[in-house]
Amino acid sequence: MSEYASWEFAEGEEIHPGRAVLKTIGGGNRYEVCLVWDESLFALAVAKVLRPDQAGEEKALRDLALEVDALESLSHPTLVRSFDAVLEGPRPHVLIEHLDGPSLRRLIKRDGAIGLEQLLPLAAHVAGALQYMAQSGYVHLDVKPDNIVMGLPPRLIDLSIARTLERAAKTVGPIGTDPYMPPEQCLGDGSAGPIGPAADSWGLGATLFHAISGEKPFPAGSGDGGGPERFPQLEREPRPLPPQVPAELGRLVLELLDPDPAARPSCAEVVERLQPLVAEQPRKLQFSRRGAIGA
Repeated sequence: MSEYASWEFAEGEEIHPGRAVLKTIGGGNRYEVCLVWDESLFALAVAKVLRPDQAGEEKALRDLALEVDALESLSHPTLVRSFDAVLEGPRPHVLIEHLDGPSLRRLIKRDGAIGLEQLLPLAAHVAGALQYMAQSGYVHLDVKPDNIVMGLPPRLIDLSIARTLERAAKTVGPIGTDPYMPPEQCLGDGSAGPIGPAADSWGLGATLFHAISGEKPFPAGSGDGGGPERFPQLEREPRPLPPQVPAELGRLVLELLDPDPAARPSCAEVVERLQPLVAEQPRKLQFSRRGAIGA
């Protein structure tokens, strides 16, 4: 049984005129996520609804409005799209597209390490989306396998804690998901450097490490304690990568996990450095200014 407050929507119940719940499909401490049928779209969509104990909270409503602003400001083939938002009334929510596919986390849990033929296009697409966000003045701050839906192309979802660069630089942490957070997000006090696009590079590195090894780069912390008890990435080196990982890919992933934000490759550099590895694949995948990923 969920520990979170729930609307306990019945099938067919409207959360907004013309927007009926088909089923609840997930959520976290703040949102209940539902598959809905929307009459104006005449299509399936997903509604992220503030939970009943959050719907009247000023901070929750403000954060929802900021997420809506980010979704409306950003448009990229690898980023989830939004279609509408209801910020007033009893059930504030944002309406986003329904993506039919498993998350990267689910694939790793089912199959273990992801093969290069699937991993390389995934890495390039997500890095491209993160570079686009940085160039548009935003950071995602929660890059992880749960937030990547596998498809053609893969899609980066959940902009719940995305921030403008200006707001990110003023953010006091911790913020994000512990195993995928760089030191500057773990500490949040500026001592490890400002939070900016390099934080998303680290999140991408941690995600790719998990995907190519089947394990997170650092052993799990002990819970809610601060410092290295909760965040082993503050003091430890990442686990060794499996020996079958190509040397150049391994170097790139470990450089992304550098504790110094200034030393990490940008996501644009990630795409460029993936090119030779992509060219070696038998399907001749491409991801560059001259071509797109495909057979």
